[in-house]
Amino acid sequence: MTEIASHRGGAILWPENSLLAFRQALALPAEQLELDVHLAADGEVVVIHDATLDRTTDGTGAVRARRLGELQALRLKGTGGEGVPSLAEAVALVREAGRVLRLEIKSDATGRPYPGIVPACLAVLDAAGMRRHTVVMSFEPMTIAAATAAGGFRRSVLLMSARPWRGMGPEGAIALARACHAEELGLAIEDWDDASVAAIRDAGLGVSAWGTNDAPTIRRGLALGMDAIATDDPPLALRLRG
Repeated sequence: MTEIASHRGGAILWPENSLLAFRQALALPAEQLELDVHLAADGEVVVIHDATLDRTTDGTGAVRARRLGELQALRLKGTGGEGVPSLAEAVALVREAGRVLRLEIKSDATGRPYPGIVPACLAVLDAAGMRRHTVVMSFEPMTIAAATAAGGFRRSVLLMSARPWRGMGPEGAIALARACHAEELGLAIEDWDDASVAAIRDAGLGVSAWGTNDAPTIRRGLALGMDAIATDDPPLALRLRG
């Protein structure tokens, strides 16, 4: 069965990557909750998609330039006053709900991996006993390599954007996934087709998709037999899966 992940907590329905969204998403029977993390100035792991604050908060500048307390004093747009969550706060909600955490480790505002972010995430996950209930993901092969070297995750996923995927195709993507010991390849739904799914599966890797945010793309992900789809509209995905 294709598992459904509430992408950023269900970003079509609720303010993305907010505790409000996570509570609403975890009240649904979707198997996974997806979120994104960056490092704060004091080394704390915080939940936010962008490397900068401008789009989703009332602050400006790089996430990395603020300490956790400063980030929590900002206001996430649309939440009625919530600050930027810590990973620990989000993990506690996922653990309480008995769900799988789908954790995307992001890069900084320059596009570089944060030094030390994998151990920082592990410390939070292990404190909650959640490492084995976490799917770890990144577009950065070195981040996935560090996570798989640590071990103990439910699964590790190498994410790939359209340009490198279309440049290297399944053969190159398989080689890259094997080099960083990823167990699954994640692409935007429009980049998957039957042949590429078969090629990745024949290599012993899992397949997943994001961008499944309306009926046609959700149905496509289900028809392709994805291991997981990340959707901004989890209630719709649940209805269509049946």
